[in-house]
Amino acid sequence: MNSTRKYLFTIVGGLMLAATLSAGAQVVVRIGPPPPRPVERVPPPPFEHRGWVWQEGYHRWDGHGYIWVPGHYAEPPYEHAHWVPGHWANRGGGYVWVEGHWHR
Repeated sequence: MNSTRKYLFTIVGGLMLAATLSAGAQVVVRIGPPPPRPVERVPPPPFEHRGWVWQEGYHRWDGHGYIWVPGHYAEPPYEHAHWVPGHWANRGGGYVWVEGHWHR
């Protein structure tokens, strides 16, 4: 294969990957997530970030199993925003992660 064709295949492959990622492709996990942890210690917000909001931890699929991602504080993007947590949804015989988001 000559260098022009290799270059063309590289460009087309990159565009296809970018289109897939921008379309929000979801990974369907056939194994249900573990229950949320019953208690997560919520520390007080750092002094310099008094208006920040706690985003609780969640189980993330890493391709082999679920791992716990601890909660953390985040700055609201606008005044009066509140955090709607992400969750695992049962869809099509498997589970997909629905991202958390800010809401007015």
